[in-house]
Amino acid sequence: MKVTFIGAAHEVTGSCTLIELNGLSYLVDCGMEQGPDMYANVSLPVSAAGIRAVFLTHAHIDHSGMLPKLYKDGFRGKIYASENTTKLCDIMLRDSAHIQETEAEQENRKLQRSGGQPVEPIYTTEDAEGVMTLFEPCCFNTVYDADDAGDSVCSDGAGDSVRPYDQAGSGIRFRLTEIGHLLGASCIELELSENGVTRKIVFSGDVGNTGLPIVKDPEYVEHTDYLVIESTYGDRLHPNPENTVRELTSCLQRTFDRHGSVIIPAFAVGRTQEILYAIREIKEKNLVTGHDGFPVYLDSPLAEQATEIFMQCGTDCFDEETTALLKQGINPILFDDLILSVTPDDSRMINNDRNPKVIISASGMCDAGRIRHHLKHNLWKPENLILFSGYQAEGTPGRYILNGAESVRIFGETIAVRAEIDELHGMSGHADRDGLLRWLEGFREKPKMVIVNHGNERSCESFKDLLIQKGYNAAAPYSGAQFDPVSGEMTVVAEGKRIRKTGGRTDGRTDGRTDRMHVPTNPAYEELVRSAEDLMAMVRESEGLSDKELKKLSARIRKLVRGRD
Repeated sequence: MKVTFIGAAHEVTGSCTLIELNGLSYLVDCGMEQGPDMYANVSLPVSAAGIRAVFLTHAHIDHSGMLPKLYKDGFRGKIYASENTTKLCDIMLRDSAHIQETEAEQENRKLQRSGGQPVEPIYTTEDAEGVMTLFEPCCFNTVYDADDAGDSVCSDGAGDSVRPYDQAGSGIRFRLTEIGHLLGASCIELELSENGVTRKIVFSGDVGNTGLPIVKDPEYVEHTDYLVIESTYGDRLHPNPENTVRELTSCLQRTFDRHGSVIIPAFAVGRTQEILYAIREIKEKNLVTGHDGFPVYLDSPLAEQATEIFMQCGTDCFDEETTALLKQGINPILFDDLILSVTPDDSRMINNDRNPKVIISASGMCDAGRIRHHLKHNLWKPENLILFSGYQAEGTPGRYILNGAESVRIFGETIAVRAEIDELHGMSGHADRDGLLRWLEGFREKPKMVIVNHGNERSCESFKDLLIQKGYNAAAPYSGAQFDPVSGEMTVVAEGKRIRKTGGRTDGRTDGRTDRMHVPTNPAYEELVRSAEDLMAMVRESEGLSDKELKKLSARIRKLVRGRD
């Protein structure tokens, strides 16, 4: 019985944990890293073909995005997930495959001109379609026993039948519990039995923020021996999400009054639907004055498909407020003046509309998708507002813009940042520090160990230290760490291997594992290191700027260094 932490260890993206039991191997999540790597992840010590099953917490790409690659490499086991997670993965993994294929095609055109060797996409649409045949939809709050196949047909609350399956594998019982965050998202409870010893380990998945529209608040779990919990916002508090409508109204009003447009980079699945919910309320209550009928462009084919899935769900999937609207015959996320842009031509036509408007487009971190075109056309106009609505990973264009970059490179062109930059502070799908604590305190007894992951260096360490102060036995392992649920000890304590990037090349990447104890450095020093990495990333992004702009940037950096003396 062994647990190995692979991804999202002192990082936010790339969730993946390996469980070995009775000679069999399982994964909890198989996510894609988004944004630059901060730490090297160890490779899976087993082949893809040797993995018996994957337990999937939810559909977001940082949890599900490498499933097609797993399939490409030979995985043919089962993937256990909720019904709505299965539906969302069907569109999201196909979309991700399209992105991989497109990026490989673009890279190969460059390599062909330079005489380089062609590259293959990480995976293809065929791989995404193949992996979807392995999904086994599961009901919430139903215990599945490896040795006792259920014969009853259950429902996930959406009114659809979920076909029973045989078993997860010898020695595992599991249950999915609603965790908020996203339609279909779950906390996964695993009961592991080997050689007469049974241990329970709970994986929180992404714990949802309370008070958000559409999805329910997280449900509590009563008991576990060990808990693996996320820490995306484990070092901070969110503003009250109930203020989101007022905050968004203010953004729309001041931007429209100066004849500008509001451009909202948004995650296509989850966040986009929450924004539409808020705008519907703003329009319904006439909260923005003097701009009746302002158009809202939804320019994301994936978001449109996801919205359709949301609206196909029964009321049991939603919170009380959304359910009440549906019972009144009110569509909570669709409204007059909402314009869906399906084709590339539709997308291009948006920027021909010179009137004040809202543009919602993906990706939420501005590193892919149609949002890049809208930034190219709108970022340099001072009357506009770029309104961020979600987490911006280190090294992404969204993070640079939010941190005050004066210009960014988009499609090889330098675009000045002259628009107003703001963010919706209360609109987070993740629980904050107190929300995580509140959910953790729902256990009747303290877990024997709480393992903190899915957070950057600061949030992981901060939340771990807070838990220790509150009397919990807590750890925040790096990739490669191994945990023995029988003894309750970390049998391998891995050292975090930072990735250094020089030009376009990555140095210092390692798949090695070490049993040396990690000694954390001063948190303030770690913050300084991260700031320096952000600065170097900005410098690399500056290639291609004019000599005048480069000299200006150099002077600012020299001034900063001289100020240290």
